[in-house]
Amino acid sequence: MSKQTATAAQTWSLDPTHSEVQFKVRHLVISTVTGYFRSFRGSVTPKGEGFDGAKVDFSLDVASIDTNVADRDAHLKSDDFFNTEAFPHITFQGEVKQTAENTFKITGPLTIRDFTHEIELDAELGGIMVDPYGNTKAGFEANGKISRKAFGLKWNATTEAGGVVVADEVKLHFNVQVVKG
Repeated sequence: MSKQTATAAQTWSLDPTHSEVQFKVRHLVISTVTGYFRSFRGSVTPKGEGFDGAKVDFSLDVASIDTNVADRDAHLKSDDFFNTEAFPHITFQGEVKQTAENTFKITGPLTIRDFTHEIELDAELGGIMVDPYGNTKAGFEANGKISRKAFGLKWNATTEAGGVVVADEVKLHFNVQVVKG
């Protein structure tokens, strides 16, 4: 792993071919459903050396949701959940705070549908490396949790036993590479 650091005011762009955006939600309280968003874009703009204080700008295309079940994906795109026709993007603008070596908190407003709430992600810098083509890249893994109901994703059904079909808590997982310049 290279010991290079980020340089001032140079934007790092998200590399979508080496990144993934994943979510997990409990189903019937007995198992977990995993989904992905396949189309997204973003950037990280440091304000000085390293990533402490950097600004994060991120957007994903809700229509790119993929849970490996076409009917479920169609339901998630409907007004019961994301309403992709009216709200085609989920956006996040955050600020990075370094908490320890290679460890960060990223906080800022997340907008889903027409609801915006402050969230916090725990992030870890996997390292900075120059690829075989001369591009300087940094890898991050970030995790967080949100309440889907807080963002207007309230659809649910009750089972015969009185349980719910979809849990409120949604776990977020980002595994991303950004490229300098």
